Amino acid sequence: MPHSSASLLPGQSPLLVVISGPSGVGKDTVIQELKKRNLPLHVVVTATDRKPRPNEVDGVDYHFVSTARFEEMIRTHELIEYARVYDDYKGIPRREVSDAMQSGKDVIFRVDVQGAARLRQLFPEVVMIFLLPASFEELEARLAARHTETPATLQKRIQTAREEMKRLPEFEYAVVNADGQLEKTIDQILAILTAEHLKVKPRTYSL
Repeated sequence: MPHSSASLLPGQSPLLVVISGPSGVGKDTVIQELKKRNLPLHVVVTATDRKPRPNEVDGVDYHFVSTARFEEMIRTHELIEYARVYDDYKGIPRREVSDAMQSGKDVIFRVDVQGAARLRQLFPEVVMIFLLPASFEELEARLAARHTETPATLQKRIQTAREEMKRLPEFEYAVVNADGQLEKTIDQILAILTAEHLKVKPRTYSL
């Protein structure tokens, strides 16, 4: 009897993936490197009503909209979730996530630990990845090297990072993003996504 060419494996469903971690751990660098790999991934771009900063590009860094337009998006349920952050609105456009998933792409959310907690409430089966520094001393050195803080605000940011590190148990995966080891970090994240796609019972989401 001839063998069927049809796969016996279940279809691979797109994943919703949170990449989070303390301030200064390198979330943006990791996301930029993932984008360069030309993989079937979509990094969610947040909508905001604040004005663009120099060198920020609409549709790449944020979707920049007016306050009136943002409030219309709230009323018409165009946002998965939103918050008021430092007097500015920020939110996740529902269409962007649904379009990416319909095209078969995994959807990546780059968020802080509070945003990660909100997304887990909305999507209990979201893949939760926490980026860690190799040591807290390394994290402090990274924050100091930015030279964008006063000594007082630097200490506040370091203390915030210490508090954020305590949220690690809320996540499923921990990936160390050590200095000079970006390739290893990316390889481990991609290994997590590969393992998730090989699960017999895929994760399901309701948008």
